Amino acid sequence: MRVSRGTGAGQWGPRERAREGGAAGTKSPRILIVRLGSLGDLVHTLPAVSAIRRAWPHSEIDWLVEAPHREFLELVPVISSLVVLERRGAGAWIDAIRVMRRRHYAMAIDFQGLVKSASLARLSAATRVIGFDRAGVRESLATMFYSERADVAEGGHVVRKNLALAAAAGGTGEELEFPIRAVASPIVEEFVARDPRPFVLINPGAAWPNKRWLPDRFGAAARWVMESRGLPSVVLWGPGEQGAAEDVVRASGGAARLAPPTSLKDLVALARHAKLFVSGDTGPLHVASAVGTPTVSIFGPTNPMRNGPWETADVSVSLYESCPCHYQRQCRLGPGEWCLGRVTVEQVTGAIAQRLPG
Repeated sequence: MRVSRGTGAGQWGPRERAREGGAAGTKSPRILIVRLGSLGDLVHTLPAVSAIRRAWPHSEIDWLVEAPHREFLELVPVISSLVVLERRGAGAWIDAIRVMRRRHYAMAIDFQGLVKSASLARLSAATRVIGFDRAGVRESLATMFYSERADVAEGGHVVRKNLALAAAAGGTGEELEFPIRAVASPIVEEFVARDPRPFVLINPGAAWPNKRWLPDRFGAAARWVMESRGLPSVVLWGPGEQGAAEDVVRASGGAARLAPPTSLKDLVALARHAKLFVSGDTGPLHVASAVGTPTVSIFGPTNPMRNGPWETADVSVSLYESCPCHYQRQCRLGPGEWCLGRVTVEQVTGAIAQRLPG
């Protein structure tokens, strides 16, 4: 890994770290994490933030995030406080910038690599503004806002990429720690108490239409799980996804039931109860992986080697190598050629059998 620096960028070595905020130090730098969304990307950033917390155990570490994801980050104990973009528009930016500038950050670290996130990091007035180099950002102009740029290896998992950026900022260790606090969920506890049998959690939804496997095939997979493993399934749903979840339940022939309405905190609790989580590439999948639930995932336009679960025992069914619509929200091919449409029930049940041996 190589770190390039802008003109006048300050640096901390071991001596400076001990003086400014290490375990033996008397003063701790205030640090800003910039990762506005989405849910899966927030999860993938947690090990990097844990590495920063290990290096600066007494620091105030704040996280700049968009309002829809505040609830999830409230479960992350290594964060001191949140700076929230409450809405879209210039007014929200002005409010967030005022908050950030009052806190006098020693460094702001942009894990998103967009012009939007990089400019907000710069506008925080942090002494050091650290981000990926041109090859690592999503928008090349983002690098203009950094005082330091980390050159990290491409081609690996995004969690490792984020850890490399954390190391450039002084973070320590390569451990994959996902600090997510367990909270009581009356909704989930009541739901589980009504049918205390172990269950498989199925998540048919995704923000990108190109990541959603077909409901009737999820239902067929649920039937197979009941017949071969004796486990019922619970079908998760979020805003706008209840109809698809009900289609899965109908197609399951009684092997699945609908989950209750869940907040992000409820989702964490429900995932902790599940024996297995089956999903496409979406935020709830990564939450389930982070809390230690075994997973089977279905990938088409995105690469499981970069974005998929990191536990070696987890199993992904992937058509990424043959999919021509890499990282596109909508498939540009006809229905008969759609990547996820070519994933069969047998492929997914074979992956479930591998992850949940009989």
